[in-house]
Amino acid sequence: MNRILIVEDEERIASFVEKGLRANGFTTTVVGDGDSAFDYAVTGGFDLIVLDIGLPGRDGFTVLRQLREARVSVPVIILTARDSVRDTVAGLEGGADDWMTKPFRFEELLARVRLRLRTAARAPEVTVLRNGELSLDLRTRRARSGERTVDLTAREFVLLELFLRHPGQVLSREQILSHVWGYDFDPGSNIVDVYVRALRKKLGAGRVETVRGMGYRLPD
Repeated sequence: MNRILIVEDEERIASFVEKGLRANGFTTTVVGDGDSAFDYAVTGGFDLIVLDIGLPGRDGFTVLRQLREARVSVPVIILTARDSVRDTVAGLEGGADDWMTKPFRFEELLARVRLRLRTAARAPEVTVLRNGELSLDLRTRRARSGERTVDLTAREFVLLELFLRHPGQVLSREQILSHVWGYDFDPGSNIVDVYVRALRKKLGAGRVETVRGMGYRLPD
C-alpha cells in the first residue's frame, strides 16, 4: 500500500485530498507547515509527496530544494494556487516531478499520483547502500565495514539503512524514532542513543557523528 504525505495548510483542501486518496487505497499523512513536511519526508517513510507552495515556516520551494539536497528522491507533485510560468519552471527545475494548480479536479490529481508511482516503481532498485568502506546489502541484510562482515539486529539494520540513505544529513532523535520505532517510544527516551552506541561499537567509533543539540550524522 503506497504511503503519501500531503503538505497543505488549508484544512478544507487537505481533508478533501486525504479522503479521496484514502478512498482509493492509499495510506496518507497530512501536515500543514514546511518544517513538519521536511521532517516527515526525510524519514523515507513515504512513496510520494503532494506539496503546497504557500506554507507556514519553510515554503514549498525551500522544502523541495532541501529534500533534493538531502538526496531524498521521493516523487513530488506540487499542488498550488500559483499559476505563473516562472513559478512552474522554478518548481520543476527545483526537483518537482509534476505541477498542478488550484482549483483542480481530484480525478486528475489521482491520475497524476498513479502515474508518478508507476514511474518510480520502474526505477532501478538499489540493493546495496555504500558510504566509503561501509556497505549494507538490503537483500541479504548483511553489513560490511572494510573486509569485515558485521552482524546487526533488526533495529540496528533499519537504523544503519536510515543513515546510509541520508549521508551527511543531521537526523534528529525524533526523526530516527519515527522511522525506526514508529513512535512506539516516548521522544524523551534514550533508546536512540543506546542504539547509536551499539552501531559505533560494531562499525567503529567514527562512523556516526554526534551533532550536539541536533542529532546524529553519518559523515559523507
